[in-house]
Amino acid sequence: MHGDRVQLTAGRLQASITGAITSVGVLRDGTASVELTLPDVDPQQRRDLEHAQHYQYELFDGERPLYLSPWLTLHEIRRTETDAALVITGAPRSTP
Repeated sequence: MHGDRVQLTAGRLQASITGAITSVGVLRDGTASVELTLPDVDPQQRRDLEHAQHYQYELFDGERPLYLSPWLTLHEIRRTETDAALVITGAPRSTP
């Protein structure tokens, strides 16, 4: 799924990030997760995300909502080599 804005909640962080955003489901080593690819975010937001254990996001195309994730457990944050976009990988929480 591709959108142009994401509303992200992670711990005390609540951020609205705009730009080219992609959300894709991934199956790796028999485990399902979701990868959210964001344009480079503010360094403080990135640090806040790195310290969060759980997060949720809503993806939009303009004003049209495309996807509301369940609460996810953070597994990895990394940068892409080509454009330094931020990739957040997580899987659904087992408990609320």
